[in-house]
Amino acid sequence: MTALLASVRSDEEAFDAAQAGAELIDLKEPNAGALGGLSIGDITQIARRLRAHYPVKPISATIGDVPADALDEITARVIEVSDAGIDYVKVGVTPGPAARRCLEQLATLPAAVVPVLLCDGGMDGELVAYAATLGFVGVMFDTAGKDGSTLFDHVDGDTLAQWLRITRERGAMSGIAGSLGWAQFEQIRALAPDVAGFRTALCVDGRRSRLDPQRVAQWAAALHRPSGELSGALAAADARAPGAARF
Repeated sequence: MTALLASVRSDEEAFDAAQAGAELIDLKEPNAGALGGLSIGDITQIARRLRAHYPVKPISATIGDVPADALDEITARVIEVSDAGIDYVKVGVTPGPAARRCLEQLATLPAAVVPVLLCDGGMDGELVAYAATLGFVGVMFDTAGKDGSTLFDHVDGDTLAQWLRITRERGAMSGIAGSLGWAQFEQIRALAPDVAGFRTALCVDGRRSRLDPQRVAQWAAALHRPSGELSGALAAADARAPGAARF
């Protein structure tokens, strides 16, 4: 089964997502970029309040959009976010000269880091394979640009399937995100990642608007329902939430 990761920006959204069936609650600020980070104070407050009601529900948070060569800043932010009481720290990594060194540094930190490999324009398969050897708890594949293109516009399904397999063979969770919506649902189901992440697909009017718990519930139900029961659910979701298709 693919778990639903819902990206939220406040404790109100966090509770709505948790109550609607999201398995992972991901803290980030959509106004601050693709992986925009909340303040440490906000992360701490949301995590504390959520834990009081959902003590075993996993919580992740991003460190913000930081260049891969800014290793000191990345290190400091990872430690701060981890110490704020969350389970997984998400760090965006763009392919390039600094990517391998960044991954090596992340693997040494005393935190459960999930590298988010940003696949805009493609991804270096050797970098994916290398990331899988470093012992991370999970690896996600996402996009940085929110321009209407999806992860599947940048990486084909067969290649993604290979990368997810490599990640799992090393004992890590595999996850995808990146402007995913109902139009990509069958591709998501075919890949069956451990985690599928969403923001705008769960919101009322774009990724910067309010999260809608009804849309969270629709996605949770669709991801968890056996394949033979999906057609009616997808038709109903399309009818209720036209255009709600972006992370």
